[in-house]
Amino acid sequence: MHSTDASADDTLDLHLPEEFVALVRTAANDAADAATAPEREGLRAHEGLRAHEDLLDGIADWGPSDTPAGAFHLVPVDLERDLALIARWMNDPAVAAYWELTGPQSVTADHLRAQLTGDGRSVPCVGMLDGVPMSYWEIYRADLDQLARYCPVRPHDTGVHLLIGDGADRGRGLGTELIRAVADLVLAGRPACTRVLAEPDVRNRPSVAAFLGAGFRPMGEVDLPAKRAVLMIRAREAPEPSP
Repeated sequence: MHSTDASADDTLDLHLPEEFVALVRTAANDAADAATAPEREGLRAHEGLRAHEDLLDGIADWGPSDTPAGAFHLVPVDLERDLALIARWMNDPAVAAYWELTGPQSVTADHLRAQLTGDGRSVPCVGMLDGVPMSYWEIYRADLDQLARYCPVRPHDTGVHLLIGDGADRGRGLGTELIRAVADLVLAGRPACTRVLAEPDVRNRPSVAAFLGAGFRPMGEVDLPAKRAVLMIRAREAPEPSP
């Protein structure tokens, strides 16, 4: 399935709310004042990590999800552990047609590193099914992504890119089940998010069908820099009115 480029050139400049910046700065300063010199250095090193966690509400802590196919878990990418596998997937012709990250491992490494060393608006993950790595995901803040330049987005809208790694796992409805599970995880893990977005390539009919099956609604087509996409949205359901 499809992804847009996650490099810094393709994303919007991030402007955090003043109250959030003030809160982080005050908390860090208070802790630093009470710390020894080595502790102060550690606190400053972790200040960026706290900001990363805030943008997508701690994906690493979302936990596993039960699906008809088994227990599914999103695990943030570790470059040393996961690079070879993800690079192999990117060189599969069925994947390469849409992701366009073929070539040596360095190509995939650059793509992953841009997210891992960025401000946390996009988190690359490996999808584990019953403990086996079998898919690659990018969970990203659509309101901070280049997508916001081309279609209306709402604050905290969260986007999803994915690919199924092995051909044996494709074409049997697994993508639909996992997309549904990930959308559920996003909405449960991010209370401020009211919509999950996807923008598969219009040519990628299996991907479009999988999102439809997972409860996403097509909202029209949009021309992005690298593709013409179908904008698809799954909205958080409104609570039932009290009797």
